[in-house]
Amino acid sequence: MTDTVQLTAERAEAAAEVSVRDLTVLYRTDQGELPAVSNAGIDLPSGTITGLVGESGSGKSTLALSLMNAIPTPGRISSGSIQVNGVGDVTKLEGRALRRVRGRALGYVFQASQNSLNPLKTVGKQLMDLGRAHDVQDMRGLVRRAKELADEMGMDGARVLDSYQHELSGGMRQRVGIVLALVLNARVLILDEPTTALDMLSQAAVLDIVRKVHRQEGLTTLVVTHDMGVVSEIADRLAVMYGGRIVEDGPAMDVLQRPAHPYTRALIGATARITGDTETARALPGRPPDLTTVPRVGCVFRERCPLAMDVCAETEPQLLTWAPDRRRACHAEPTTTAATGEGA
Repeated sequence: MTDTVQLTAERAEAAAEVSVRDLTVLYRTDQGELPAVSNAGIDLPSGTITGLVGESGSGKSTLALSLMNAIPTPGRISSGSIQVNGVGDVTKLEGRALRRVRGRALGYVFQASQNSLNPLKTVGKQLMDLGRAHDVQDMRGLVRRAKELADEMGMDGARVLDSYQHELSGGMRQRVGIVLALVLNARVLILDEPTTALDMLSQAAVLDIVRKVHRQEGLTTLVVTHDMGVVSEIADRLAVMYGGRIVEDGPAMDVLQRPAHPYTRALIGATARITGDTETARALPGRPPDLTTVPRVGCVFRERCPLAMDVCAETEPQLLTWAPDRRRACHAEPTTTAATGEGA
């Protein structure tokens, strides 16, 4: 590693709002405890939007939930650390201390936002429940803050607080989720598949809102998605997951234009196009692994990789810096040509 690359890495870590190191998350199964996330490391630089992409089952949502130390049973964080600026290692927190961090430091917007709202209560009553859970003394101030956030997102704050979830559109429910995530002044916003199940116009509106709120509130944002289009629209940085591992990360536009891992190239190559040659998109061969089929030895992507070598079956590649502010986990030599979906 050159002095320049080392200095870049040190600066990135020093400026990180969230630093994940060697994170492993296990789930108990009939075959024993199996890793959903394995030795993952990622930084969320302060003030940036980071996209976390990969196919379903790659470990994206599990990693995101780990930031809240909210892995559901029968899962558990078995090793690693999650350092949040001003909070410390979230994996060491529990009880009241952990509850205060959730919402006040870290805000989470769940996938399928309608499922995270109580259909029997108005949004305002759920806001009051949130305030009581966090021992908020100034409830009027909490309501005022929620209305202000809703107004910033193009909604009528008073009407939204008086509404039940079924009275709101999908895009409005997604924005209500963001309001509830930020109303306690969280600095870090985590969005899990924020555009899933929304039509194209609603998707565009939600992404515009995320950009606007991120900038106005001075947030550090993580967007979990399978959609490369979402990342290209909104992210400053991009991390790619496969089989519970981070396999590549770096500045979003640089990674999208010059992918250096064969999985990243294949994901980009599989993205549908609406301009140019629409026939160039190619589906990835095979299927992504699940907890029981992910390889325990060697590279987790080797069975679908056009560049697989003997060493890939024997040794797992490490996520290493190969260029300034770029990391990849692959035994093959990195290339920086445009993605085609046919390999690296």
